[in-house]
Amino acid sequence: MINDNTPILPHGGYRKLRSYAVAEAVYDATVVFCRRFLAQDWRMSDQMVQAARSGVRNISEGSGAAATSRKTEMKLTNVARASLNDELLLDYESFLRQKGLRVWSKESPEARAMRERLRHDYVANLPPAPPGCVRLIGLAGLADFVGKAAPEFAGNAMVCAVHQATYLLKRQLARQAQDFMAEGGFTENLYRQRQQARARAPKSDRSDRSDKSDKLDMSQGGKP
Repeated sequence: MINDNTPILPHGGYRKLRSYAVAEAVYDATVVFCRRFLAQDWRMSDQMVQAARSGVRNISEGSGAAATSRKTEMKLTNVARASLNDELLLDYESFLRQKGLRVWSKESPEARAMRERLRHDYVANLPPAPPGCVRLIGLAGLADFVGKAAPEFAGNAMVCAVHQATYLLKRQLARQAQDFMAEGGFTENLYRQRQQARARAPKSDRSDRSDKSDKLDMSQGGKP
């Protein structure tokens, strides 16, 4: 997170977010999934890949936009959530239904086990996969898994991964809203920085003009 005691708000650091790591894995695995199962349906494939890409790229763009606009950060975080939860997730569920495959219920043993694997980048000490099968080793192995697993397992693995990403983004969005309510945005921070700078300046450097400028800034209510 970048700040350096300037009016610019803390921003960046998105690569350290778990939401970004999961969304990036979803994007990479979606490319593999579409190449394998939807090679003949280029339109659906393109839409799914673009939704997955929107999920991960809007996290990074929102992180950068936070420098001067907390509102934009929240909007882009919500775009990421919507792209994954309201578009990509439904496409994976539709794929399973239309293929006559089972969509695992949230509390099914298979879904619980899959979610637990995806909570970790790598799961240590897994037994070898049976001949002809592939084993999910964790989030880092998601793309490889969907590239080799049976369609039901590949599709449901993606459903579980998208659910995990959207859950994390909902929490992230709630935290951003709390921080905005507590600390304000760029305009409020700029005003505080100017007030602090004036307080440190010699009295002879303070003028009525500065006072009027500060009041004007706040009365105009610039967008945070």
